[in-house]
Formats: sequence, C-alpha cells, structure tokens
Amino acid sequence: QAMGGMTKAVDSGWAKLKIEASAAEKQARIDSGKDVIVGVNKYKLKTQDAVEIREVDNVAVRDAQIAQLQRIRASRDSAAVQAALAALTEAARSNTGNLLDLSIQAVRARATVGEISDALEAVYGRHRADIQKVTGVYAAAYDSAEGWEKLQHEIADFAETAGRRPRVMIAKLGQDGHDRGAKVVATAFADLGYDVDMGPLFQTPEECARQAIENDVHAVGVSTLAAGHKTLVPAIIAELKKQGA
Repeated sequence: QAMGGMTKAVDSGWAKLKIEASAAEKQARIDSGKDVIVGVNKYKLKTQDAVEIREVDNVAVRDAQIAQLQRIRASRDSAAVQAALAALTEAARSNTGNLLDLSIQAVRARATVGEISDALEAVYGRHRADIQKVTGVYAAAYDSAEGWEKLQHEIADFAETAGRRPRVMIAKLGQDGHDRGAKVVATAFADLGYDVDMGPLFQTPEECARQAIENDVHAVGVSTLAAGHKTLVPAIIAELKKQGA
C-alpha cells in the first residue's frame, strides 16, 4: 500500500522481484534436500523406467506454418487488411474506438496476429521487462554446507588465477516467456560468486551471441521451454563462431 497500490507495485518490478525471490528460495530448499520431494531428492528408485518422449520436428512445423501464412496472404483482400490495420492504429493513437472490436475485424479480414501487434506497437511501443537479479536467497538454504563452500573456494581460486570472476550469460531463446527456471539458475550462480548476465526474453541466436561477446562471458547457458533447443542451440553455437567467439 505504501507504493500506492498493486498496480504501481507491479509496474515498479517489486512484485516480480518478490515472486522470483520466493521461487529461488523454494528451489534451493529442494536442491539442498531441506524440502523433501519423494522420488526427486529423496527415496529415489534405484532404476528408472524409460519414458517415451514425443519429439516434434519444429523446423517442419515452422515451414508448414510459413506456407500456410503465405497462402492466406495470397488469397486475402489486401486492401481490406490494410484498412482494418490502419483503423486499429488510428483508434490507438486517438484513444477512441474499441480496440478489441477493431482487432476482431482485422482478424476477420485475415490479418495475422503479428500484423495486429505491429499496428498497436506503432502507437504504444513494445514492453521490455526490467531485468533484476535476486541474490543471497539461494545460498541461504545451504547454510555452511561443505559442498557449497568447496565450490565457492574453487571459484575464488579461479578469480585469483584469471584476474576476474567467472562470467556466465543465462539466455532465453525463442518464443518462450517463462523465465522462473532461468532466474533460479542465475541466482545460484551469482550466490556462488559468478558474474551473471541475463539476456532478455525472446532473444534470437544472433542477439544472444552478440551480447555474450560484448560482455566477454566464459559460458552461455540457454533456457528454452518452447521445444526449440534442437534448432536454437546449434544456431547460437554457429553464430558465436561466426562472430569470432
């Protein structure tokens, strides 16, 4: 309430930071064994049954979707689409009209979601989340655990030898907006003594490679939950080589 309500708390990033701190604390308690999950960190089976995994050829899915979009664009009334998108942009600019109704009209004219988003972005811009890192939370769950302290000493030795601390970039690639796991990993690395760089959501391999090189990181960790790792990870490796990493 001191911030002026929940809307302002969300806008300032305070609420997001509290959620991330809670998530990091919970994961640390699981990883350290303080919170028991039967079958995960205690009382695990000696042998695990094989689990069938459905593999999706995301390249084929992408190609099929592109082909479908090309067919739609070739068969639709382009003038009607442009008129609908222009009406949407004008309504956003003048703060008049019903944006939902105008968006539905654009869809009925066969405008794509991307085109509708672009029509609104021309007025409102695109939201960019403020990247904040939580520190101290993950380490607290380990107290003075021998393994944790050993890792911290090894990282300190590396820093003394190399002249700087190890630096890692945690990247979010592809159309995946879930970053809880990536933030937890980043928190753990930071608490161990790493310098940690967080990439923004929805990075391309080219953008990720450029940020990694500019920040002179030792390693890049990729988090993607959108089943794109088979394409995106090889792409970022190729891009790092291309850019001289």
